Amino acid sequence: MPDQSTLSSTEDESETVTVSEASNSMNEFYQLKQELLVTTLILTGLFIGPVWWAYSLDIAFNFLVGALTGVTYMGLLARNVERLGTEQGSVGKSQLAVFVGVIIVASQWDNLQVLPVFLGFLTYKAAIIVYTLRTVFRPSDRA
Repeated sequence: MPDQSTLSSTEDESETVTVSEASNSMNEFYQLKQELLVTTLILTGLFIGPVWWAYSLDIAFNFLVGALTGVTYMGLLARNVERLGTEQGSVGKSQLAVFVGVIIVASQWDNLQVLPVFLGFLTYKAAIIVYTLRTVFRPSDRA
């Protein structure tokens, strides 16, 4: 039968491994969050020029408003996911209010149009698709 010091040592080691794994997971989460934010901003920059050229500065501004709303939405969602394990039991719905609010403002304000704002908002989804394609087609760094 193992003595008390051996059991305590084993429990301490398992707690250390669990904390280390959690730390690694959070580091991966922060890297993913940063990568998606940067990719979203790059895609926004890439899309603004062609939208301005093909349509008008007003439509490009609408697209930019939607894209910045998408970045805000993604940030709020990431913050809620980050707190998921520590403070609350489920992801909140505050980030949805940002989207609903910008669509309501776009429909009521004469200078904003709903479709370009909505398409700009979806830019963060394009960033997720780019990230997914890169991870699928990139040789695995993990072994």
